[in-house]
Amino acid sequence: MATELQKVAVFGGTGFLGRRVVRHLLDRHFAVRVASRRPERGGAIVRGTSPTLEFVRADISDAASIDAVVAGTFGVVNAVSLYVEQGGRTFHSVHVEAAARLATRAREANVAQLVHVSGIGADAASASPYIRSRGEGEHAVRAAFPLARIIRPAVMFGPDDAFLVPLVKLLRKFPVFPLFGSGRTQLQPAGVEDVGAAIARTLEASQAEPIHELGGPHIYSYQALLRTVCDHLGLQRLFVPVPFVMWQALALLAENLPGPPITRNQIDLMRMDNVASPDCAGFGALGIEPHGIEDLLRQQMI
Repeated sequence: MATELQKVAVFGGTGFLGRRVVRHLLDRHFAVRVASRRPERGGAIVRGTSPTLEFVRADISDAASIDAVVAGTFGVVNAVSLYVEQGGRTFHSVHVEAAARLATRAREANVAQLVHVSGIGADAASASPYIRSRGEGEHAVRAAFPLARIIRPAVMFGPDDAFLVPLVKLLRKFPVFPLFGSGRTQLQPAGVEDVGAAIARTLEASQAEPIHELGGPHIYSYQALLRTVCDHLGLQRLFVPVPFVMWQALALLAENLPGPPITRNQIDLMRMDNVASPDCAGFGALGIEPHGIEDLLRQQMI
């Protein structure tokens, strides 16, 4: 008689990171329930069909919806994130209130493991609404589900990302390129596939660190990162420092546009280093050797 697979519910499972989490969970022989407000986007996850994969329409802001998704599951992953506030969907409502709601309902449903995706630099005392909501969300989740595992990725890259791909397009287009401030902000980009694999392995481990900070194999200043990309593309570009106060003004104007190209929370993030702490467990604790952006560039995937 075949052993029934453990089931994991992935909220935000059709998103940039969520899709990778789902694939790696399937590869590691979990059954997966993908919860999303737009489950029709699930076709991008796997080719064909799988008897161990199901899609459900769900909203992390609705308790009844959460209850239906987490019922009978071994683990739950919260990969829901918000980068631009719209109407009632605010950083606080998604990263704090909804995250706490999911954690509470998961605990009450006797879910064994909860993985909450946050981000490096999350700080409940930050003046930035986005960064503060990430920190407050971690506290709220741990209060509701004390054994929750927190995953803090560095800025993530991949073939369809909102970080490296836009940079490559802009660098190819413009011979003069503006820097955020002096371009000295430190970044440790992490491959989205590596982060997805890390989350799957965290669920597989009976004992794991409560917090993982996941950074890639190299730390760059922002300017050095741009030069690395240019070197791989065979480009010569002039980089011009632009004060953060000017970026904030531009972002404020841009946020009035549909699908703003830049937001104030992105500027806030570029003010602070995005590097994994040596005091936290990282990819190595999960047996993963992370890939660098050079791998993506060499493969000509962007």
